Amino acid sequence: MEPTVILIVLIVIISILISCIKIVPQAHAYVVERLGGYQATWGVGIHFKMPIVDRVARRVLLKEQVVDFAPQPVITKDNVTMRIDTVVFYQITDPKLFCYGVENPIMAIENLTATTLRNVIGEMELDQTLTSREVINTKMRASLDVATDPWGIKVNRVELKNIIPPAAIQDAMEKQMKAERERREAVTRAEGEKKSSILVAEGQKESAILEAEAEKQSAILRAEAQKEKMIKEAEGQAEAILKVQQATADGIRMIKEAGADEAVLQLKSLEAFAKAADGQSTKIIIPSDLQGIASLATTFKEVASK
Repeated sequence: MEPTVILIVLIVIISILISCIKIVPQAHAYVVERLGGYQATWGVGIHFKMPIVDRVARRVLLKEQVVDFAPQPVITKDNVTMRIDTVVFYQITDPKLFCYGVENPIMAIENLTATTLRNVIGEMELDQTLTSREVINTKMRASLDVATDPWGIKVNRVELKNIIPPAAIQDAMEKQMKAERERREAVTRAEGEKKSSILVAEGQKESAILEAEAEKQSAILRAEAQKEKMIKEAEGQAEAILKVQQATADGIRMIKEAGADEAVLQLKSLEAFAKAADGQSTKIIIPSDLQGIASLATTFKEVASK
């Protein structure tokens, strides 16, 4: 045998042996068939297959995957047609069932999602549909998970991406929302005006109370000042009267101690008349005789003798 032929045979044998060595990467699985029938499922690591009789039928990704389905027309319980598109998060749990369970798993999930969505939405009215996304997601996930289990697929989450009602419904909803916003604005404005009026009234009330209290305190202070003034004036008058009486008593006592006679008393009376004449009076009435003066002197003398 020629060396060239031997070399070619060796290269072919080596190539066949190399092709029989398979390395499965992380988060993947290989489904292996032998002579057309299922043989094994290879996990992560290095594997060897028999040449010619064994083949890798399918490489399966075990990561969680996302598929976005086009909007589907659905009809609500109150006969409103809308379009809803969904997003499904799924993961392959059994590569063998995934390969042999259904011909096209993604198409099967899409059709199953559409029929399940129609069933769920058909039991709900429009308003309930728009406000119950979480309920719809939960029902659809539970239903799809049960249906896809024989296919080796687990549905982790189902989300409603968009809910598109008809144009007329959208217009009515916008008008309703506008009216609701206007109502809230009016209520807020009325509440603000009410609170403002209450605050103004309370401020006026407190101001009136403070003014009345200040006026009361002022009146009390004025009354006390007037009272103290009157007391001081009365005390001054009483002190003046007391001093006059004291001076009179001192004068009488001095006359008595001096032993004044009738002539002295008459002289003092005349001095009193003289002092009266020195005043601003234009008329002085003098008794026709001095009998009155003598009588007045006698009176002073009697007072002094007591």
